[in-house]
Amino acid sequence: MSQNYVSFKKYPDAKEARAIQQLLIDNGIECTFIDGGSVMGSAMAGELSKEYELQLHPDNFEQAQTLLEKEAEGMIANLPEDYYLLSFTNEELHDVVVKHYEWSEFDYMLARKLLAERGHGIDDAHIKSMRMEELNQLAKPEKDQKGWVIAGYVLALLGAFLGIVTGYVLWTSQKTLPNGEMVYTYSKKDRKSGKNIFILSIVMALIYITLRFWPKE
Repeated sequence: MSQNYVSFKKYPDAKEARAIQQLLIDNGIECTFIDGGSVMGSAMAGELSKEYELQLHPDNFEQAQTLLEKEAEGMIANLPEDYYLLSFTNEELHDVVVKHYEWSEFDYMLARKLLAERGHGIDDAHIKSMRMEELNQLAKPEKDQKGWVIAGYVLALLGAFLGIVTGYVLWTSQKTLPNGEMVYTYSKKDRKSGKNIFILSIVMALIYITLRFWPKE
């Protein structure tokens, strides 16, 4: 898989993921299928569920999204009478439209249709504006990681492997936005601390290893 490919969609069903992968490929969009293995399905019950991921080049996200939405639109005619979205309030449907990346393309298209039928339709320009605002919010770094920074320095001084891991994660961790763009997860300040923790951990580990194996007279 190309290192330029990033996560586009995740599915709990391999057959569904494979079908969408083939649809994208048939329309000239290169797509990679990833078997993500088992993930925690319910923290309370301790259940494990499978997760399957499709990865694309970020430049193809918009084209792929448009294609899937078009396919979903054609399925609305066969909507079951008891489909759960039918009981959503206008506010809840609006949330589905704004946070479309958390929902299937079918649910997104249906939410728009239901809002329009209820006299609360949202035009494309407004949706684009809301999505940009949502992207800006998602792109913001995580809140101050003071607790992890302190823990990282303590682990670094102990020469622990966990200090290296903690520092590396704070320093380099990134997240993928719904449009395929990748941004750093943590603030510049926390990333700088993470780099310092990473370097300090390695130095301390080397010191402890040297002292441990240094020949004794």
